[in-house]
Amino acid sequence: MAVLLIGEVTDGALSVDATAKAVMAVKSLGDVTVLCAGANASAAAAEAAKIDGVKAVLCAEDASLGHRLAEPTAALIVSLAGDFSHIAAPGTTDAKNVMPRVAALLDVMVISEVTAVVDADTFERPIYAGNAIQTVKSTDAVKVMTIRTAGFDAAGMGGSAGVTNAAAATDPALSEWVADKVASSDRPELTSAGVVVSGGRGVGSEDDFKLIEGLADKLNAAVGASRAAVDSGYAPNDWQVGQTGKVVAPDLYVAIGISGAIQHLAGMKDSKVIVAINKDEEAPIFQVADFGLVADLFDAVPELTSKL
Repeated sequence: MAVLLIGEVTDGALSVDATAKAVMAVKSLGDVTVLCAGANASAAAAEAAKIDGVKAVLCAEDASLGHRLAEPTAALIVSLAGDFSHIAAPGTTDAKNVMPRVAALLDVMVISEVTAVVDADTFERPIYAGNAIQTVKSTDAVKVMTIRTAGFDAAGMGGSAGVTNAAAATDPALSEWVADKVASSDRPELTSAGVVVSGGRGVGSEDDFKLIEGLADKLNAAVGASRAAVDSGYAPNDWQVGQTGKVVAPDLYVAIGISGAIQHLAGMKDSKVIVAINKDEEAPIFQVADFGLVADLFDAVPELTSKL
């Protein structure tokens, strides 16, 4: 058996954390080949070759692959699928856009958000906002899946796989890139940060959300937000943590003014240590918190920030 793993490539750079965790998840299934695709992907391919457990790397460079459009990327993956029993990708926004299309073109199911590999045909994934684990057994000739990387350790960086060029498939030309609007920040990326500080609706306003950002900067942390805070306009959508946002599992997660709705807990309950600050002592967040402080965040957060 052999696995084709789609490397997470953005603007020519490999997301080593996401890709290395996905390698760790699938390496028991067979030889792992990482595909790095983009307008410029050679540097990403060279980096992927260093990941322990990677047998080979395919590098596909073409202008049609430069903006991570689903159609040309899926066409490339399908053109390579004949040599592999499993096709996997880290469960990022890119993969959630591309992999269902790959599965449809191959006429197989897509197994999303895999948290454990039982055997070559059997996988586990969370359902009901993470409150239950579903075991999925697939009889498809090719298994197409996304990996919830938060549940896996990253593979090491002692590898030396060979890199081979791969030709891009014919672009279906069903869509075209118009523009990318990406928020830039010096803070760590949310899904790979070791510390995350998140604010909820209790923060009260976009201006007051600066309290959350100030504490995050003191801790060299990424900033997150609950769906309620995002829907209220306090924080941008790409900060959202939860079932409909990003799934994180940092060493430390600080939840401030977050009640602890099920859909939010689904995105952060695997954190190593959870600290909650909320003035409502009955808030559900305290049921999962390792440390809880019942206090007004407008008193507690500035004091905490000033003492760091």
